[in-house]
Amino acid sequence: MTVAVLHSIHVHPVKSLRGRAPGTAVVEPWGLAGDRRWALIDAVGKVVTQRRQPRLALAAAAPLAGGGITLSAPGLEPVDVAVPAPGPTITARFPRDKVETVAADAAASRWLSAFLGSDVVLVHLDDPATRRPVDDPPYGLPGEVVSLADGYPLLLTALASLDDLNSLIARGDHPDEGPLPMNRFRPNLVVTGTAPWAEDGWGRIAVGEVVFRVAKPCGRCVVTTTDQATAARGREPLRTLGRHRRFGDKLVFGQNLVPETTGTVRVGDAVEILDQDARVPGGGAPPAAPLP
Repeated sequence: MTVAVLHSIHVHPVKSLRGRAPGTAVVEPWGLAGDRRWALIDAVGKVVTQRRQPRLALAAAAPLAGGGITLSAPGLEPVDVAVPAPGPTITARFPRDKVETVAADAAASRWLSAFLGSDVVLVHLDDPATRRPVDDPPYGLPGEVVSLADGYPLLLTALASLDDLNSLIARGDHPDEGPLPMNRFRPNLVVTGTAPWAEDGWGRIAVGEVVFRVAKPCGRCVVTTTDQATAARGREPLRTLGRHRRFGDKLVFGQNLVPETTGTVRVGDAVEILDQDARVPGGGAPPAAPLP
């Protein structure tokens, strides 16, 4: 059953930095080609994101041939960063797991440290096929791998669900903070042509030639309250998600995907629902609990 089309594609070469919106993208087992293969870590190896450094929203990364990137940010000259040569690894520590990476050229880390005003190291995931399994039982399956994304290879969101969320924000405590753009949620694939929250009921989908397993809803964090154009923080959408989109202890917007096949996705591709998710019969919004 075709219910939607692919509206846009988003690739973020460096975790938490601004990315790009190409018309096509190659899907690899660990995510979109070039997506979140780079990240920043601090002096003890903890991954640095907009959760701690909202200013990262103001910096951008554009891809170069061969897997390198160009970094740009207000007040700094852009800098090109090549994929580091094979060498000793450095551990990047996530909240639930850790992964071995390779440090980029020191000049790139100095550039980012100057921009943030704190010391960071830019690292690269050299071998996404083996370095990091999807470690989230029972939702991650044996053999599944992920890049330096939070937990899953891709994130899908729907324009109709954003429209509905924005209508709820407009009727809430902080209507002046809406409407919010989709970039607050930093998705990979954005679909249009669905009913609001229809994606809650999807189990497997095909986007063009590529088949995906819909692993689980995406729990949202403080990054969604960060204006991606200014780095200023507000209270939405978490306040409204807490009232209307609570799954247990998670505030949910979007669905995590794992590729079952590889190939190329293109803006305008049909989105076909192959299986519904038995956990949410018939799709639709999940039960919600009000904020205390």
